[in-house]
Amino acid sequence: MIRETERRAVSGFVALGLGLPVLLLCIYAAIQAGVTRNGTLALGSLVVAVVDILLLCGLFVVNPNEGRVLQLFGSYVGTVRVPGLRWANPFYTKKRLSLRVRNFESARLKVNDTDGNPIEIAAVVVWKVVDTAEACFEVDNYENYVHVQSEAALRNLATSYPYDAHDDQNLSLRGHTAQIAEHLKKEIQERLAKAGVEVLEARISHLAYAPEIASAMLQRQQAGAIIAARQRIVDGAVGMVEMALERLARNRTIDLDGERKAAMVSNLLVVLCGERAAHPVINTGTIYQ
Repeated sequence: MIRETERRAVSGFVALGLGLPVLLLCIYAAIQAGVTRNGTLALGSLVVAVVDILLLCGLFVVNPNEGRVLQLFGSYVGTVRVPGLRWANPFYTKKRLSLRVRNFESARLKVNDTDGNPIEIAAVVVWKVVDTAEACFEVDNYENYVHVQSEAALRNLATSYPYDAHDDQNLSLRGHTAQIAEHLKKEIQERLAKAGVEVLEARISHLAYAPEIASAMLQRQQAGAIIAARQRIVDGAVGMVEMALERLARNRTIDLDGERKAAMVSNLLVVLCGERAAHPVINTGTIYQ
């Protein structure tokens, strides 16, 4: 595996300051050789000018948050990261790589969640290149590699969790966005580590049931929510009834036999679990003889 090696290049202003005067001197010498018809001087000035121009071809510019990958006849030499005008061997190839933070939004993928329900999902991935050598030589096209592997990780994530869950014990795509985003970021980073890319953030940008089942799943979701709410209401009502009976027994406010306790429990559950407000009924008699 090829890892990045930072290389310090010579300041380009020094090379420019030496090369331009030599080039001007060669031009002046060529003119004088033409006037005096001195072939040796003309040939010498031409050779020096060609060499000087070749050396000036080694000048290149490094912009902020940019790297230049240097290669000599196919061999990796190093990466120049220091911004400014630089000079290196003119036979080096100098490939430009952006080190800026980039982001992209994946296409809307149609996959099945862990319950087998077809859903549509998309994500936004924020990333940057941290190792220029790996980005250049370990993968063919690192930008395309980032896109393809991110979508593959998103598909795998969607099949690992249900779209929705009605309890706090199980993670779901819709109800636990922070944990899902962290899982997605970790999985994408594992896939992109060999490409010299760091994932800064990954979040789901679109999540919905597939159109063909959206209406049916909405009804199912509503029914599930109603059942979950009813279960919580009943649990709370039973707890309140138990607490009321315990306090009455502890404080000895009133002594209730089994039949009266059953009537009290029935009335309290109707009041606490009913969807409408309770309408009290005044009993003028008694159930006891």
